[in-house]
Parts: sequence; structure tokens; C-alpha cells
Amino acid sequence: MTSFRPMTATATVDTSRPAGAELLAQIAAGLAEGRDLRALLDRLLDPIVTLAGAQAGAVRLLSESGEKLQLASVVGLPPAVQRGEATVDRHCGVCGRAADGQRMVWATDLSSCTARVDTDYFGHDCRRLLAVPLQHRGRVLGIYNLFFANDVEPPPHVMALLRSLGDLLGLALDNARLEAESLRATVMHERQMMAAEIHDSMAQTLTFVKMRLPLIQDALVEHDDAHALKYLGDVRQAVGEAHASLREIVTQFRTRIGPRGLTHALEALVTRFRERNTIELSYVNRGTPLSLSTEVETEVFHIVQEALANIERHSRAQHAWLSIEGGPIGFELRIEDDGIGPRTSDEQCDEGSHFGIGIMSERAHRMGGELSVLPRPGGGTLVRLACHAPRGESA
Repeated sequence: MTSFRPMTATATVDTSRPAGAELLAQIAAGLAEGRDLRALLDRLLDPIVTLAGAQAGAVRLLSESGEKLQLASVVGLPPAVQRGEATVDRHCGVCGRAADGQRMVWATDLSSCTARVDTDYFGHDCRRLLAVPLQHRGRVLGIYNLFFANDVEPPPHVMALLRSLGDLLGLALDNARLEAESLRATVMHERQMMAAEIHDSMAQTLTFVKMRLPLIQDALVEHDDAHALKYLGDVRQAVGEAHASLREIVTQFRTRIGPRGLTHALEALVTRFRERNTIELSYVNRGTPLSLSTEVETEVFHIVQEALANIERHSRAQHAWLSIEGGPIGFELRIEDDGIGPRTSDEQCDEGSHFGIGIMSERAHRMGGELSVLPRPGGGTLVRLACHAPRGESA
């Protein structure tokens, strides 16, 4: 905030049209360049005060609740006034009339301002006050005040410029609001993506380790060194994979498909599943989709990974089937088992696996596909992922 500027009653009104046009151009340039809003306000408030022939100025922004006006930029106001005016009610005095009526308001009765400030500033150094709303598309986002030590009003063309400046600053505030909302949405999306990556890369591995620990314990009790060493090796390998996945997530915020593509990644996933389980897994690849981006391949891989992990943890199946059939414009993926079938929502919530199904659905949605989890004819569960691009377009 700019330091105190002594007010005098002899200030003259600057009626320079080029100066006003220059201000409008500066605000427009600031909007186009995406400049920091507070810096833009600080830079422009002083020439606005000069243009109007005022002795001080202030910009107040509406709080998130919309019930308070908070000082954002100041020029020429004594420190005591700044402290007293730091936050005021949105409906208070001349500022409230300007905000509520969405119009410029003059005031000579400054008693409400005097009540907040323990000085003789209002009524002495400041005799008149102008409040200009900062608005965009009928929405008030703040106001700016001009403080005058005399009764000289700016000429009509300057008053018109002051209103135009308020509208432009309102546009700048609206742009800043939209940018902040977009940033919040981006952060939330990144958090969801991070949660999905951690779940897909870590949850299944930790579940596998949890399943192996009782086997290690039983083998040690029975002095079965061969099986104990095998299970220990499984745990060591799983922990190594979890560590590598976590390191990749931290550095890249995502787990990437290897350079050999989706086909090789699925083959490796099937191999690991067979090594870890007594469930017999059949894998048929009738042609992986062509022209898939790395992002889509990553989503497909993690959906398969989660579906197989669910079979391993919950299905009680003896057999499982993985098939993929694709071509230039789409593909269909099926993961089936002959286990107990899809569980109810309550059962999923009890075990926490509803997060996995929800993440699978989100992944399918992001890649433009359709995911369904259904009872399998003959018993068990069928997970189906279909993605078909319009004719003439690549998948």
C-alpha cells in the first residue's frame, strides 16, 4: 500500500483526455498480459486519483462471503484511517450504497466513516467521498473510493472515465476469480490423479505383502525353510516394486507404460499374477488397439491391474480370463473370473475396495471409454471396458 499523502484543498482537477485514455490502455494491457491483480491495482490507483483531482484513493474487494469490503490498495490515506477502514460491512455508508445500487455515489455526510476512525480526517481533510462500483456482467466484485478535500467535482468526461475504469477493473477482478477457480479445480484434479496412481501402484502390492506374511509365519513355525525363503523372496520383490513405483510417482506424478508399449506391459502383468496365485489365468490378445496415446495406454493398464487385483483379493475364483480385441478405431477389454461374483456396495465399503472401482470408472471416463462391472454368465464377475472412436478418427 502507498504511504500517506498530505491532502490540500487547492488540488486541481486533471481534465486531460489523453491521461484517461492512457489509463484505460494500461488496464487493458494488464488484462491481456495476465498481470498480478494487486500489482495492477497499486500501479493504477495513483494516476486515477490524479485524473480525478482527488487527494487519496482506495480499492476495496468483496470478501469470499460477500458480506465485507476489504482494503486491497491505498494511496494517500493516513495509517490510522487505513487501520479503521481495513474491513467494513458491505452495506455500510456510501460504499454500501454504491455496491448495493451498482452505481457511482457521492457523499458529504461522512459520519459513518468518522465513527470507525479515531481521527478528525473525515469532515476536515476529507470533505467529499466518491464510491465507484467494480462490476462485471451485473456482479459487483468491489468498489474504489476517491477522497476529496474540496467541493470541486470532476467534469463529466472524467466522471465517465471513472465509471469506465470501474468496469474495466471489475473485468480484471472477474478474470482473477475465474483463474483462482480454475487453479483450485486443477489442484483437485491433480490430487485425484495422485490418489489413483498411489492406489494402483501401491495398494495391490501392499495387499500381496499382507497375504504373504501369514504364509511366512506358518512356514517358520513348521520349519519349512524352502517355502519360507520363497515367500520371503516374494515379499522382497514386491517391496522393491512398490519402492520403484513410489519413486516414479513422486518424480513424475504418474506411472508410465514402458517403451515397449501396452502389449508388453500386459504380458508382464499376467506373468506376475500367475507367479503369485494358484488362480489359473488365461490371456488372449486378439490385437491390441492401434494409435493409442501413452496416456490412454496407462489408463488401460491400470484398469487391468486393478481388476486382476480384485480377483486376487476378493473373488475366491479358480479360473480367470483376460482378453483384449482391438483395431484401428477402438478396442474391447474383458476381465472375467468364476468366483463369488460382484459384491454389494456395503461389502465394498467394508473392505475399502469401492475406491478401486471408482478409480477404474474415472480412468475409463477420462479415456472416453465405458466400464461395466457385471455378474458373469455361469457365475463370477465380468469387467468390460469398451472404447470406440468415431469412424475416420484414430482411437
